[in-house]
Amino acid sequence: MIAVLASTPLASETIVRTSTGEAVTFWVLGAVALIGALGVVLAVNAVYSAMFLAMTMIILAVFYMIQDALFLGVVQVVVYTGAVMMLFLFVLMLIGVDSAESLKETLRGQRVAAVVTGLGFGILLLAGMGNVATGGFLGLTTANSAGNVEGLAALIFSRYLWAFELTSALLITAAVGAMVLAHRERFERRKTQRELSEERFRAGGRPTPLPNPGVYARQNAVDVAALLPDGSYSELSVSPILRIRGADGGDVAATRSTEAVKGGAS
Repeated sequence: MIAVLASTPLASETIVRTSTGEAVTFWVLGAVALIGALGVVLAVNAVYSAMFLAMTMIILAVFYMIQDALFLGVVQVVVYTGAVMMLFLFVLMLIGVDSAESLKETLRGQRVAAVVTGLGFGILLLAGMGNVATGGFLGLTTANSAGNVEGLAALIFSRYLWAFELTSALLITAAVGAMVLAHRERFERRKTQRELSEERFRAGGRPTPLPNPGVYARQNAVDVAALLPDGSYSELSVSPILRIRGADGGDVAATRSTEAVKGGAS
C-alpha cells in the first residue's frame, strides 16, 4: 500500500492508494478465483468441482500472502488444499465418481433455508464491508507488530475465543454426522469362519483358489488361459467377464500355447 497525505488542510486523513502491482495481481487472480468458484457450482462431475475448489483455495492463499498474512496463506495451502481437498477426492474415488445420487428432497424446506442463509450471509458481508469503508480499519503493520503468528494467536485465543470454540464444535458435529451416514446396518447375522469354510466345501463349491491366467504358458496376460500339466487349458483361469465381453484370448491362443509346449517337449 502507498499512503499519500492530502494537500488540502481540510482533508487531514491519510488516503490509502493501492499500488499498480497489487492492483494487477488482485484483478488477475480475482478473475481466476471467480472462474474457479463458478466452476465449483456449475461443474457436473464432483471431481471437477473439487479441482475448481482447490484452485480457488490456492488463489486465496496467494491473496493472504500478498497482504502479509503468511501464516494464513500457508495454512490455507497445507490444511485446506493439501489435506481436506485430497481427503475429499479420496472419498469420491472410494464411493465411486459415477454413482447415481437421489435428487429427491429428504428434508423439506432445505432449499428455502439455503437461500435465506445465503442472503443473510451476503447482507452480513456487505454490512461488514460498509463498516470498514466508513469507520476505517486497523493497519496490518499495527496488527502484525509482534509478528503475524503472534498477532493471529492473540486474536484467536482472546478476542475471538468463543467463535473459535464454536467452530471446533461444528467440525466435531460434522464428523459425527459423517460416521452416522456411513454406518450400514446388517440385515443378516454375520457368518463365522467355520460357516464360511463349510460353504466352500459344499457340493458345487471350490475349496482351492482359482488358477491364475497364463501359468505354464508363453503368455501371462489376463485373457490367456492357463495350461494344466496334461497340456489342456483351464477355463477357470480366465475371468467370465472377459468371456462375456469377448475380450478373452479364446481357445485359439490356448491351443497355440498348448501346441508350442507339446512341440518343445517332443
